[in-house]
Amino acid sequence: MFKSGFVSIVGKPNVGKSTLMNRLVGESLSIVTAKAQTTRHRIMGILTGTDYQIVYSDTPGLLEPIYPLQEAMMNFVTVSLEDADLVLFVVEWGEKFDPQLHGRVLKTRAPIVVIVNKSDLGTPQGEKEKQAYWSKSVSAQSVICVSAKTGQNVNRLLPEIIGALPEHPAYYPPDELTDRSERFFASEIIREKVFLNYSQEIPYSTEVGIESFKDEPSLLRISAVLYTERDSQKGILIGKAGSSLKKVGTQARIDLEAFFRKKVFLEMRVKVAADWRKQKLKLKQFGYLE
Repeated sequence: MFKSGFVSIVGKPNVGKSTLMNRLVGESLSIVTAKAQTTRHRIMGILTGTDYQIVYSDTPGLLEPIYPLQEAMMNFVTVSLEDADLVLFVVEWGEKFDPQLHGRVLKTRAPIVVIVNKSDLGTPQGEKEKQAYWSKSVSAQSVICVSAKTGQNVNRLLPEIIGALPEHPAYYPPDELTDRSERFFASEIIREKVFLNYSQEIPYSTEVGIESFKDEPSLLRISAVLYTERDSQKGILIGKAGSSLKKVGTQARIDLEAFFRKKVFLEMRVKVAADWRKQKLKLKQFGYLE
């Protein structure tokens, strides 16, 4: 009997959804930073065993959208919940039930497992209290306390997930890890470095486009454009004599070489795309809208 299905990982920004998916899949497919709203797309990670295939979806953090980019991000969440055979509803240790935001999750017809993340911050008695609280707040098949960062209790999730999957042939070939292209991961690795190196509005105003991706026998040549909304932001991204952009490029190249397992030549430049987060044509260009 082979089981296969879609498992959506949802929750508020910065609760550890991306860290959890990377831990479950065993690969760093989703970028992770300490800043909220790092994840903008729905990213699938595929785990195939001898008698199962789990298609995880890492999703943007739940929020009330203010501008079109955030609306597109929440649409990724909605579609993920509609597709789901199981929902992993991730909350962090000190979080309380939020009827407005969490209500979006509870509308799903799929069974829900509540994952209380960052349990390394608590105690065994605290775990019992969290399990009781979320069992009362959400109609879930189980509540499990884990630490995605340390791996604590994460091994308890696999039997729970497989048990909830329907009998179905594999959706993807057994050697596939994701539905995303190499270009996509190149852009995400670069964008992660922007989040790590800049503060305030710069990371949220920046999008990365891959202009050229040439895979040669001994070298991967990548040409990327960092789009930002204003000329003042462009200057900050570049830095004095190009120092800031050079730092981002160096960090990104190291991670790109580790990810693609070959030497990388990375070329980057910065362009202004005024108010791109509010323009549907730009959002379509960047892959947020069909």
